[in-house]
Amino acid sequence: MAKFQSLKEAVAENLRDGDTVAFEGFTHLIPHAAAHEVIRQGIKDLTLIRMTPDIIYDQMIGMGLVKKVIFSYAGNPGVGLLRRMRDAIENSWPRAIETVEHSHAAMANAYEAGAAGLPCAVFRGYRGAGLKDVNPSIKSITCPFTGEELAAVPAHRPDVAIIHAQKASKRGDVLVEGIIGVQKEAVLAAKRSVVTVEEIVEDFDDLHPNLCVLPHWTVTSIVHVPGGAHPSYTHGYYDRDNAAYLEWDKISADRDLFTAWMNENVLDKGPEVFADRVKGL
Repeated sequence: MAKFQSLKEAVAENLRDGDTVAFEGFTHLIPHAAAHEVIRQGIKDLTLIRMTPDIIYDQMIGMGLVKKVIFSYAGNPGVGLLRRMRDAIENSWPRAIETVEHSHAAMANAYEAGAAGLPCAVFRGYRGAGLKDVNPSIKSITCPFTGEELAAVPAHRPDVAIIHAQKASKRGDVLVEGIIGVQKEAVLAAKRSVVTVEEIVEDFDDLHPNLCVLPHWTVTSIVHVPGGAHPSYTHGYYDRDNAAYLEWDKISADRDLFTAWMNENVLDKGPEVFADRVKGL
C-alpha cells in the first residue's frame, strides 16, 4: 500500500547498498529529483537498469555509486555522449563499471516479463545483430509450436523502481500521462517502488478513462516533488529544459568541473529547488 513520505524518507527506506534499481521515464517524467536524493545519501554499489541512460545515470556513475548498468541506448539526448559513463568504462574513473547492453525491444520485453512474474522474455529480435556476440545473457530458443528461432533475455526484476508522474490521489493511486514508456512495467516488476509526483489531488473521479493509473497497492512510497523531472519535461506541467542538456555536455567533459557542479547543485541542495527550476519553462 502506498505511503506518503518525504523524498529523504522514501529513498532511505526503500533503496540499499548493492540493490538493483530502475529509474524510468521515457523522454519526459525522468526522476531527476529522486536520483539526486540517492546521490546525497551516498547509496553505493548499485546496479542500474534503464532503457535510455542519460544525465541522471551519468551523474550517479560519476559520483562512484554504480557497479553495473543494464541498458539500451546511452547518451545525452539530442546532444551526444555520456562523458562520465564513458570515463568510467574507458578509464575506471571514479571506478570501473560493468555494462550489459541490449536493444530497446529487449529491455521493454524484459520489463514486461518481470511485471508478469516470468523468468525471461521471449520475442523476435537480434537476428543478424552483433550484440548477442558480446552479451552472453542473450540466448536463442526454438518455439515448440512453430520451430521458429526466437530471442530470450532474463526478465528485469529490480529491487526498486523509481519513476516520476503527474498526480497521485490521496488514496495513493498514481496517474501517468503523455509518453508512458515502461514506467508502469518497471513498477509492477519491482519489489518496491518510489513515485515522485507534481501534485496530490483528492481523487481521479473527474478524469477521462483513457489513462494509465497505477493503483495504490502497486506503489510503496509517494513523494510530492513539483518539478521533480527537470531538466526533462512533464507533460501538462512544464517543457524540456534544452539549455540544461547542452550545459551538461560541457560540465561532464571535465572531472573537476563535474565534481564542483555536483557539490553545488546536488549535494548542497534539496528537492525543493526543482520547483524553482521549472518556473518559466
